[in-house]
Amino acid sequence: MPELDPKELINALSEFLALFGLRALGGLIVLLIGWKITNKIAKSFELILKKYQVEPSLISFLWSFILWSLRIILLISVASVLGVKTTSFIAVLGSAGLAIGLAIQGSLSNLAGGVLILLLRPFKVGDFIEVSGTSGTVNRIMLFHTVLNTIDNRIVFLPNGPLANSNIINFSAEATRRIDYNLGISYKDDLRKGKELLMNLALAESRILKEPAPEVMVASLGDSSVILRLRVWVETPNFWPVMFSLTEKSKLACDEQGLNIPFPQRDVHLFTSAAKE
Repeated sequence: MPELDPKELINALSEFLALFGLRALGGLIVLLIGWKITNKIAKSFELILKKYQVEPSLISFLWSFILWSLRIILLISVASVLGVKTTSFIAVLGSAGLAIGLAIQGSLSNLAGGVLILLLRPFKVGDFIEVSGTSGTVNRIMLFHTVLNTIDNRIVFLPNGPLANSNIINFSAEATRRIDYNLGISYKDDLRKGKELLMNLALAESRILKEPAPEVMVASLGDSSVILRLRVWVETPNFWPVMFSLTEKSKLACDEQGLNIPFPQRDVHLFTSAAKE
């Protein structure tokens, strides 16, 4: 076995340390400068989102996503400076990302739906909504699901993926709503008296808005009754209280003024014939 020349070994080691040291120094400089730049970019992005009043939960997610995406790019750049072949590294990273994406595609769908909901804001916390036959007050909007409180105080968790692609009815989006209240009176009753009764109820109810003005009309001529319709506008929180109040007061007023509220009836006619002898 040939003996190693100490001088040659020292020279080779010196050359290796010099070459690697320069690369290490360059990689360290790139890492330190890049780390500060990525932090500033992520911070600027966060301030822009806050300026446009994006939901805090979405700001936190997007800030974290942008920051770590930039840091991954930075680490790949540092590895390139150190002489590491990044082509195979990126390929492996891409394959791993694809495999993970396929494995959690349902969760990613909900995540994308959550981002869309928080960006487009079809509803906000506190709104009363109906979606796919489920209605309730929005309690929380998370990245993967939305939480509703139903009127009987049940908790419903709705995945954001299907929710973002569903027809959403937002009952709280507007400040005012219109009530269409129907009352059926008998064909024998005075039509003008029935219309006056409904108008007086509307004018006496303080929660009904003066503008647009209340309207009373004949909605239809039913099988057993004349259907009168009262149209009034109220502030959105007063919709159901006013509806219940009109229902009760209209019944009492009909009783006081002698108006009949028809209900389904059936007349049975009996025919008898003489028994055969």
